[in-house]
Amino acid sequence: MSGYSPRRFKALTFHDAAPRFAGGADSPRAYLERCLETIAEREPVVQAWVVLNEAGARAAADASTERWRAGRPLSPIDGMPIGIKDLLETRDMPTEMGCAAFRGNFPKRDNAAVWALREAGAVILGKTVTTELGASHPGPTTNPFDSARTPGGSSSGSAAAVAARMVPVAIGSQVGGSIIRPASYCGNVALKPTQGAINRGERQATSMSTHGPHAGSIEDMWLVAIEIARRAGGDPGRLALTGPDAPPRARRPERLIVMETEAWRKLDDAARSAFETVAERLRAAGVTVLRRGDHPWIEAFERAIGDMLAMTTAITNWENHWLLRNLVAQNPESVSARSRARLAQAERMTPQDYMLRLMEREEARLRFAALAPLADAVISVASPGPAPLWSGDVPGQPLAPRPTGDAVFNTPSSGLGAPVVTVPLTAVGGMPMGIQVMAQPHADAQATAIARWMLEAIEPVEA
Repeated sequence: MSGYSPRRFKALTFHDAAPRFAGGADSPRAYLERCLETIAEREPVVQAWVVLNEAGARAAADASTERWRAGRPLSPIDGMPIGIKDLLETRDMPTEMGCAAFRGNFPKRDNAAVWALREAGAVILGKTVTTELGASHPGPTTNPFDSARTPGGSSSGSAAAVAARMVPVAIGSQVGGSIIRPASYCGNVALKPTQGAINRGERQATSMSTHGPHAGSIEDMWLVAIEIARRAGGDPGRLALTGPDAPPRARRPERLIVMETEAWRKLDDAARSAFETVAERLRAAGVTVLRRGDHPWIEAFERAIGDMLAMTTAITNWENHWLLRNLVAQNPESVSARSRARLAQAERMTPQDYMLRLMEREEARLRFAALAPLADAVISVASPGPAPLWSGDVPGQPLAPRPTGDAVFNTPSSGLGAPVVTVPLTAVGGMPMGIQVMAQPHADAQATAIARWMLEAIEPVEA
């Protein structure tokens, strides 16, 4: 499949199919079988899945079918087939984390979000490919719109499975840019929630990791996120995701701030043109669009996030380096050269270096909070352009520094702990490139409402 157009592409959705289940015109089992047919057709090239639990999924879909026919669905997502990123534990499938050192790892327990999904009646279909340990070393997954390109990382399989119409929703996770960037490259909507707003279960080691859904629609994205939060809550000591049970209604913002980041000058002409056309269409729809030169607080914010990629990378490397140190010591041949390089970077840091980076992050968060009176949300590109070509490392040559793409436009939301929704509004050279809507912490519903309005009111752009 090639030649993506945000006007023509029709994603797989669930919320509009569910009303047919009660009357028998459709069923969760029939819906699942259609997903499995698509997987059989497209998986040999896309390679989004590590493992499928077809028998377990069929049993869960049959149980859901009976609940819908009896008029007793457990939730609006009862019967929804969902993929789970292979960093999150599942009681019925291994959790190998894209790392040879964890091959065969099968803890036989559910992550908090997976447990919540099962409680809501969702059908856990399989585990989706992640980069090694959720970092930068890629897995086998290809971009569904051009197999020569990366789907992004680290939620590679989750993004690709949704974009390939294999499932309506798949769970990803983000520390730097691992939900928002793959969604941009694959033309999905996706929510990276407020830090801690969805319970990470066993994955509490890093201070910026979050779980969130990739989806074919805003409606399915929100329903999955809120159903998880209603059951599993947020991280220990954190407020859970809040908002309406139904997807937030579309809301036109009064004012939006453009976030340029440290990489704005690196945008190529086509990507910049696509974004500026979206900005013009927002203005034509009555939205005031502010830039860094329009207010000193915006300029101060831009300066505070001017080193965010390096800042968040250093923080995460430090927080992960004991895990990596032990893993390399125990399995030196089962950890990639990229992960060993990240360990070496962390080993050169001191506790004082880490503290300094935390102070810089806090300064950026204060500068972002100061923008709240100025605008309803912040917008930017969700990636530096469409997905880059990736054919693998070349033997004898240095490792590619960013084989799954550049997270420079995503690390601000991770460092700020802010919610972001990716909006598939643009295409560049026949490939997706998303726009991101970032709101203040705990304004996830507001970001979702604005993103929904943009999808409904702003004409897509193809450059």
